[in-house]
Amino acid sequence: MDIKAYILNVILFCASLSFSQNDSIVKNQYITQFQDKISTRLSIINTSNSFYINDSDLGLKYQLKPNVRDYFGASILFRSVEIDYGFSPKFLKSNRDNANSKLFNLNLRMFQSQWMQTIDLYNQKGFDLILNNERVRISGIKTFKIGGSTSYILNKKFSFRAIGFQNEWQTKSAGSFIPRLYYYYTKYTLNDNGFNEDTRSYDVAIGPSYYYNLSIHKNFLFSVGASAGIGINHSSIIGDGSLTSALYEFSGRAVIGYNSETFFGGINYSLLILEHNVDRYTRQDDTIPYLEFYIGYRFKASKKIMKLADDFNRKFGF
Repeated sequence: MDIKAYILNVILFCASLSFSQNDSIVKNQYITQFQDKISTRLSIINTSNSFYINDSDLGLKYQLKPNVRDYFGASILFRSVEIDYGFSPKFLKSNRDNANSKLFNLNLRMFQSQWMQTIDLYNQKGFDLILNNERVRISGIKTFKIGGSTSYILNKKFSFRAIGFQNEWQTKSAGSFIPRLYYYYTKYTLNDNGFNEDTRSYDVAIGPSYYYNLSIHKNFLFSVGASAGIGINHSSIIGDGSLTSALYEFSGRAVIGYNSETFFGGINYSLLILEHNVDRYTRQDDTIPYLEFYIGYRFKASKKIMKLADDFNRKFGF
């Protein structure tokens, strides 16, 4: 079937230091910074926003999974800006037979000193209902999610950029506690067989986390981290009324990577679960898994680009 699912994934993040033109690679005991390098990256990514539902009143457990999940990505990164573009080709096995399915994913990530800000957007149409190993296509379900998190990295010797963006490298093992505030808004739309209904969900949670970067060798890194938090969910109920309930947050990330001054690559996996009630009898796990295989190459930026970057950093104080 003819499917055109395009994903624009734009990541903007702000560096915390102004860099000079003469220092292309800066090293300390724990972190190497590739300050004057432009990084290019190719990746294969599997991500979605899925829902696992447990209805204790009816004794049913089922899943709602988006039909389109895999895409190719290409990115260019220099200091404070990374721009990614991705598309979901129909020849990938998981993207076949996805009529009327769409996935639009937007991510922004910013750093200021030890603060980290993320913003996520998932706009999806077309889901599979999975019940008792049976799969039913429901093209009339749409979801829209926007939100993110605000985090503070307590240990300056720990590099989160090394596991997510490859413009730094953890040269000596280090870990850090990272308290994090999550907030998400989700809209659910069902328009199928004459039934048209919208519901909304609001999530706020605080999740203390810990991440550790293990420097296996000067060129190899293994990173793992997890978070468990609690908060509040407010959901509207189909038909009439609303419900406020406890929200439980679980997240984790594992990364294995290779790095040199020019080439880098690795595998990056993360998972976010937001668990809450949607009515008195129904529990929902709102999940965002993310799996990426990537390879990349760095090269020195031209003097013209360096000057533009230095002027930008001086003007905006980064």
